[in-house]
Amino acid sequence: MSFSNHLETELLDHVFGGNAYTAPSTLYVALYTSNPDEDNSGTEVSGGSYARVSATFTVSGNTATTDAAVEFATATASWGTVTHIGVMDASTAGNLLCYAALTTAKAIDTGDVFRIPTGDLDITLG
Repeated sequence: MSFSNHLETELLDHVFGGNAYTAPSTLYVALYTSNPDEDNSGTEVSGGSYARVSATFTVSGNTATTDAAVEFATATASWGTVTHIGVMDASTAGNLLCYAALTTAKAIDTGDVFRIPTGDLDITLG
């Protein structure tokens, strides 16, 4: 995953500027139909019962990995083709922290459930 401009700035300011960074108490996974890029300019899925889903991570060495499945609600309308995921600091609005392209884009139609199995979302530094 790549870090967003927001997270890069926060980390640099914390480590090298000596200013406190308060980590979000809850992290959320968002789905995109286009690349959010570092400035969160992509198109996030909306409508059809879509909502970001909270996720928890376990950190080992230089990798953070989801410690439970991330499962979205059943789509009640087409969500389009999901091409990217992002980790956000809020359930709505908020800031993009990191993002990545899916290995394989996935069309989500009415009745589909988008699910990321336990341990399949890794964020690695280095």
